[in-house]
Amino acid sequence: MSVQIKQSERAEQKPWGPAAEWGLVRVPERCEDQCVCVSVCTMQMETVLVFFCVGLLGVSGRSAPKPGQKLETYKQSSPIFRRSPDMTKSPMTKSEQLLRIDDHDFTMRPAFGGPPIPVGVDVQVESLDTISEVDMDFTMTLYLRHYWKDERLSFPSTNNQSMTFDSRLVKKIWVPDMFFVHSKRSFIHDTTTDNVMLRVYPDGNVLYSLRVTVTAMCNMDLSRFPLDTQTCSLEIESYAYTDDDLMLYWKKGNESLNTDDRISLSQFFIQKFHTTTKLAFYSSTGWYNRLYIHFTLRRHVFFFLLQTYFPATLMVMLSWVSFWIDRRAVPARVPLGITTVLTMSTIITGVNASMPRVSYIKAVDIYLWVSFVFVFLSVIEYAAVNYLTTVQERRERKLRNQLPCTCGIANPDEDMMMTTCYSDVDPNTTGTYGLPENGGRQERILAQLSLSDSQRNSRVKTTRGYVNIWIDTHAIDKYSRVIFPAAYSLFNIVYWSIYS
Repeated sequence: MSVQIKQSERAEQKPWGPAAEWGLVRVPERCEDQCVCVSVCTMQMETVLVFFCVGLLGVSGRSAPKPGQKLETYKQSSPIFRRSPDMTKSPMTKSEQLLRIDDHDFTMRPAFGGPPIPVGVDVQVESLDTISEVDMDFTMTLYLRHYWKDERLSFPSTNNQSMTFDSRLVKKIWVPDMFFVHSKRSFIHDTTTDNVMLRVYPDGNVLYSLRVTVTAMCNMDLSRFPLDTQTCSLEIESYAYTDDDLMLYWKKGNESLNTDDRISLSQFFIQKFHTTTKLAFYSSTGWYNRLYIHFTLRRHVFFFLLQTYFPATLMVMLSWVSFWIDRRAVPARVPLGITTVLTMSTIITGVNASMPRVSYIKAVDIYLWVSFVFVFLSVIEYAAVNYLTTVQERRERKLRNQLPCTCGIANPDEDMMMTTCYSDVDPNTTGTYGLPENGGRQERILAQLSLSDSQRNSRVKTTRGYVNIWIDTHAIDKYSRVIFPAAYSLFNIVYWSIYS
């Protein structure tokens, strides 16, 4: 009987509690000892408590608000922070899917087969770097912006927000094929990335901007150099599309060209910028719209005054010093003339070394070569004076040898005769006799020729003739002191009145 009751009790003993229901704790089937039963019950209670604590922690973790969650909830509930969603700003939307790039053929221009697409252009000139007269070109850095409408790029937007892209998307859509006419070199800046910007609006309007440095040809007229004014042009044109497919125009007229006020050049003063539009015709392809950026440059002349004009003028004036040096001072006058001639040759060579080899005469060439002629004429003047002096001395010496009577230097008021013959007198010593009291360099030679009758021994002369020979060997120097400065001053007046 007792055995049966124990078996029934053992059969009725089952796991209890949540842990037993989950199968985590197993109650022993036999409890032969009371201590064993108490320990088992204690273990069951501890297990239940552990699971209960874990459950409380999980519930508290799910219900505790995260940092900033309360502010986000307030933003969503407050009308001030409420904003309608815009799919253009959604990170889950790809730009290519939004613009439907794969659905269209962007190798064709917008509205192909219809009227020409208008493309507006404006330019921001960042810098005008160099102007080269030798290469006849200029270098300019500018921001070139294009405006057109391509309905294939339109996209839905609740806030009319535009999308901005870099150069990676430019290669996948249609853009105008602009190029610079008569350009020698050009490139798009790529530091730190390609300086290209593409902005697309929901209605399909597109802004395409890029930063370019271009070196283009500039045909200069140097006939008035360095007192010249040059006008250069940068020409923009579509390479493939004629005026039947693409209409190129300045977006805001002459206001489409903006310049930086800090642009300056060392040799030029920028007078003005302006724009024009013309049609260019090619016999094989047709008519194209061409945009022009004209800028007028006036050269600073002060540099050339210091380096060219003033030295040349000083060399000419230095050559005039020889007119006040005695004609007999050959070692002083000859080196002075040769030095001024060589200096003028050096100035002319230095100016032409930095200029293109043009086939016409420039304004600076006229001034330098006229100055060179004046210097050269001063040397020729001394050569003429020296030659005429030598000829005169030879004539005097020959005349002294041929005279049969005594002659000498005489005073016109007194009839004096000297017994010394001309052949015994040194012409270099007699040349200084007879100077007037005012210090002028004049030579008066009075030769008295006595023609007597056949009786030479008679002291009574029946016939006496007097011949006065007046020779002023310094007349050329005296006239040159006035003629050379006056002629050079007149030349400067005419020159600067024409070219200034």
